[in-house]
Amino acid sequence: QPCSVGRNQARKLRVQTPSQDFELIGWGAGYQDIIKENELYEKYYKELKIVPVEEWDQFMASMREPLPATIRITGYKSHAEEILQCLKTKYFKELQDLEVDGQQIEAPQPLKWYPGELAWHINISRKMLRKSPVLEKFHQFLVSETESGNISRQEAVSMIPPLLMDIKPHHKILDMCAAPGSKTAQLIEMLHSDMNIPFPEGFVIANDVDNKRCYLLVHQSKRLHSPCIMVINHDASNIPRLQMVEADGQRDILFYDRILCDVPCSGDATLRKNIDVWKKWTTSNSLQLHGLQQRIVIRGVEQLTVGGRMVYSTCSLNPIENEAVIATVLEKSEGEHRVMTREGQWFADWSEVPENKQTQIRPTMFPTKDPEKLKAMNLERCIRVLPHHQNTGGFFVAVLQKRATMPWNRREPKVRSFSFSNKIERLCNGKFLTFSLSLSLSLGASFSPPPSKKMKLFGFKEDPFVFLNEDDPIFPPIETFYLLHSSFPKFNVLTRTHDGKKRHLYMVSKELRNVLLHNSERMKVINTGVKVLSRNNDGEQFGCAFRLAQEGIYTLNPYINGRIIKISIEDVMVLLTQENPFIGKLSSEAQKVAKKLVMGSIVLKYEPDPLNTEGPKCPIVLCGWRGKNSIRAFVAKNERLHYLRMLGVEVFREKNKSEGLQNVTAGAEENEPTESKLKVVEEEEAAAVEKVKEDLDRCEKSDETREATEKPGECLEDVKETKVEIETEGDVTKEIPDAINTCPNIEKSNSAEETSSEADKLNVKP
Repeated sequence: QPCSVGRNQARKLRVQTPSQDFELIGWGAGYQDIIKENELYEKYYKELKIVPVEEWDQFMASMREPLPATIRITGYKSHAEEILQCLKTKYFKELQDLEVDGQQIEAPQPLKWYPGELAWHINISRKMLRKSPVLEKFHQFLVSETESGNISRQEAVSMIPPLLMDIKPHHKILDMCAAPGSKTAQLIEMLHSDMNIPFPEGFVIANDVDNKRCYLLVHQSKRLHSPCIMVINHDASNIPRLQMVEADGQRDILFYDRILCDVPCSGDATLRKNIDVWKKWTTSNSLQLHGLQQRIVIRGVEQLTVGGRMVYSTCSLNPIENEAVIATVLEKSEGEHRVMTREGQWFADWSEVPENKQTQIRPTMFPTKDPEKLKAMNLERCIRVLPHHQNTGGFFVAVLQKRATMPWNRREPKVRSFSFSNKIERLCNGKFLTFSLSLSLSLGASFSPPPSKKMKLFGFKEDPFVFLNEDDPIFPPIETFYLLHSSFPKFNVLTRTHDGKKRHLYMVSKELRNVLLHNSERMKVINTGVKVLSRNNDGEQFGCAFRLAQEGIYTLNPYINGRIIKISIEDVMVLLTQENPFIGKLSSEAQKVAKKLVMGSIVLKYEPDPLNTEGPKCPIVLCGWRGKNSIRAFVAKNERLHYLRMLGVEVFREKNKSEGLQNVTAGAEENEPTESKLKVVEEEEAAAVEKVKEDLDRCEKSDETREATEKPGECLEDVKETKVEIETEGDVTKEIPDAINTCPNIEKSNSAEETSSEADKLNVKP
């Protein structure tokens, strides 16, 4: 047994596979001391005959192989296509026919069943990465884009459930067990399939029982900057029934159009990435989870609208966690499977289970003996993915469509208030009984639903979600300064405080506002809304105390008619590689517009040119600040690098042990036109150095002092600039000063921004 074998013995007994002579990028590497053997596991699944006999050896050999990595290009359609184009033309092309130490590198392959080639299978070792500059550059690209949320590392089979849900922009969606959030991100992307609609009619409510994992879920979902996502913290088996107010003012129960039910499971199909399952697996894992899985599914079906669709999935191969749970909902079961205890004892029917085992083994774990019921259930339509078929992990998924209200919910809960008259009729045993009003009042009868018990909340206490009134005095200066369209939904704007100055303004969709307003006592909300505006007190002298936030610019942009500067590709390059470029560095058209604007927050908008085949095909919208003589882009470091890649700039890190600094080098290719080369003047360098010193001094001040002394353009949203070295033909290399770290008093955003190692050196080549 693995538990009785010492570390040195385990090394000798370890199962050797072709891939174990080096560490893999994929899941499952690093567990070198665990013996990949479990006699009970093999006995159990051999007996169930889930895997064809002739494929058993191949199945087990695959289970012992580390799982290759798979990536998914995230984000909305146009931006995702730009990243895909960058991958295919720059990085994948270089990997074709690449050899390292005489070994052919396996080029990344698209998952053929995933739409638009937005998911790829990668199988490259870290040993190869260290030996090949081409692979190292590719790896750094993946890391950087993952940090900015444009690429997600997600197991291939995990991508299947959202694809089966047939999401439309008007759907109300519930993700019952959502953390860590990779599937939730897919749901949000599908909801925003039309980029021209900032507020789809539908929404996603993502739930998880673990309070701490909810914040991981927030981190993942915030990368997509959607106003249509709400994260809540509840036990999925008892998730509250929510209400919404209809247009006629009446309250109705909220039923969802789509529900994703990726329940907690034993994970016995994840042996390739969770190696410790080899020594921990027993049949009791599934027996203990069966009841919870059943309760979660039933609760989900209750809240699914008639005609709606639920997708049930697990990363287990066990019928007790899969077909038996589905059969419970359908009051039927399927197959020839039997139930085994952890000691290896089998039971073919509930009647064989001894009394002392009946608390662990339940009747719903056994199949029905009625062949007609089995046929009617069509459980052969469930999908069980075996790892050796497509070099993936194991998985189970089933799609359920609700045809009618569940039998125990035929009489839907009444939430509408009663209109009392002289006589009241109540339904009792199928007959209407009439009571006089005086009698009911004298007896103290109540004809409305009983008040719900006060919900017990666990974990951290969240700040309140406070919606602003349409006549709030905060709106007129914002509307005037940015020339907001009359259709701007002011009632969708919220803040996170009742008292004091409102530091940030967030926006949610109309439907989520409805849910939030009428269910505050029923649910614990962790996070919702996208930040669109942040306070800058010194902005009041220019007409508005709030600056635009990059996080929510794509949500707010359709309503902004003023303070917009249309920029070219060259302008975007200047704004992203220089900290405070003078207005004179922009194109003539951009200069004309910029000079007419007073100081303050601005929108920098690039519209793709259909005739330009080289430039990006999707629009780019950046927040900026119009200074006295310069313009600054408020864009976080990782997002800057992302946009630079979209513009055809090659960004990579190169370690410099002697200097230990982060640099960005921009060098032109040999045949590149001279006009496209970037230049930085001496005056700008000196001015930028002084600006850095002033900002760092102010960062040390307290909150009160900072708010009283900060200059326009400060308090950037986690903008971390990098030192930029720019090579010009015949000129000495100039440098833009080091990073401006944001003040510790400034609230951090939820975007994934990690400070790179100081030992890394960033190189940029057009």
